[in-house]
Amino acid sequence: MSPLKITARDATTGPVVEIIGELDYASATQLREQLAALSLQPGRRLVLDLGGMEFCDSSGITALLAARTQALAAQAEVALAAVPGNTMRVLRIVGLDQIFALYPDSDTATRA
Repeated sequence: MSPLKITARDATTGPVVEIIGELDYASATQLREQLAALSLQPGRRLVLDLGGMEFCDSSGITALLAARTQALAAQAEVALAAVPGNTMRVLRIVGLDQIFALYPDSDTATRA
């Protein structure tokens, strides 16, 4: 079991938030709080880099959806980068791959 670690950095397109460890019921609130502290600007893109995410349950998926809602409210975009295979499978099953922009890595997401 890996505790959640969240780091943020600025890119030319907007903030990049790296999520490492387990995004689950016990840690989803931490992600929501850290994302709420971000200043999202209209026309910018919030990139959630999931490359280091080891596990994501339904609470984690809900936190990702909350990030999307927050970005859209700020008239910004949201993208998921480096989505692990098991999480990508869940996103596809429930159709969320159709509402998130998906990129192979955060560098590609910040260039697009």
